[in-house]
Amino acid sequence: MKGAVEERAIELGEYIIENNATVRAAAGKFHISKSTVHKDVSDRLRELNPQLYGRVRRVLEQNKAQRHIRGGIATRNKYLHTQEQEK
Repeated sequence: MKGAVEERAIELGEYIIENNATVRAAAGKFHISKSTVHKDVSDRLRELNPQLYGRVRRVLEQNKAQRHIRGGIATRNKYLHTQEQEK
């Protein structure tokens, strides 16, 4: 089982880099929790492949910096959709 966990950590890292994915998107794609994604890419990947870990961290930091923008867009779309239904 230990080999599968290590492989998953590397697959997660590659997926996040290739798709500029968020933790939530990666969790959905692999059908695992966000906590597991964090554990895999923060702890396990750092030990398994430090170079890949560095690239993943950059993507996740960029996503974190843009999080407030995506949240604002989602809220805007929610209220626009609500207004359309009221008409």
